[in-house]
Amino acid sequence: MNELQKRLALFASIEPGIAFWGREIAERGASSTYDRLLDGRYDTIKYAKLIEKISSFNCDEGLASIENAGGTFLTPESADWPQSVEDLAVPPIALVVRGDSAILSERSLAIVGTRNPTPYGIRIAGDFAAGFVDRDWQIISGGAYGVDTAAHRGALVAEGRTIAVIASGIDIQYPAGNSRLFAEICENGAIVSEVMPGTIAMPHRFLTRNRLIAALSVSTLVVEAAFRSGSLRTARDAAELMKPVMAIPGPINSPSSEGCHRLIGERAAELVTSVADAVELISAL
Repeated sequence: MNELQKRLALFASIEPGIAFWGREIAERGASSTYDRLLDGRYDTIKYAKLIEKISSFNCDEGLASIENAGGTFLTPESADWPQSVEDLAVPPIALVVRGDSAILSERSLAIVGTRNPTPYGIRIAGDFAAGFVDRDWQIISGGAYGVDTAAHRGALVAEGRTIAVIASGIDIQYPAGNSRLFAEICENGAIVSEVMPGTIAMPHRFLTRNRLIAALSVSTLVVEAAFRSGSLRTARDAAELMKPVMAIPGPINSPSSEGCHRLIGERAAELVTSVADAVELISAL
């Protein structure tokens, strides 16, 4: 097996974001890690299921499933590999991209927030997405309902390009109600996944994919978020990468804005009230 095939086998068998395997592959390389697993140089009892999964993996079928789903398999050796993900504590083993993979290395703003936004949040997410598109930025979000959808649609309405980083395989329309949106995104943007086609979304995969949203973007904007929200995880991931985090203030009695106010109060995010403010802040850093 060649390097790409071994990396594909590891990618298909190891859950994204696991620190141990991320370090092993980063330090030893995919080929060496693969060989060590099959040679029994890792704990054969602890990793018995993983070893069995890797040894029985069919690379030809794996590549075919990606191609049949309209995807491209990106590795660190690929020309379109986004170098910004290498700054993560646990870089992805590989990525599956549907659409234009070159867009992943272009200047992008992440817009994230609650799945249950107020009309105010929906409007603000769309307006900021359109405003940044007008300034030749790409918009990144997670493809979920709520603020994510508003951000993607705002970019598309402004005739811009947008990227959806999802928690399932690129062939899984999740949420199903956004299937048309995903098709529109792929026309000139991209859908990015860290799992194989056919893999369903699981709660932990949403948290894991958030780090990719933070890494692929220049800055992260939180529009509306509850006090405990996955969007705050994205903000923390961005801060750990030393990337600017911004938050939109809301009514002081709005539960949907508690997370934003928390970020601002803890000085974990800069308060912004306009696209011009946000652009000026990012440019100054």
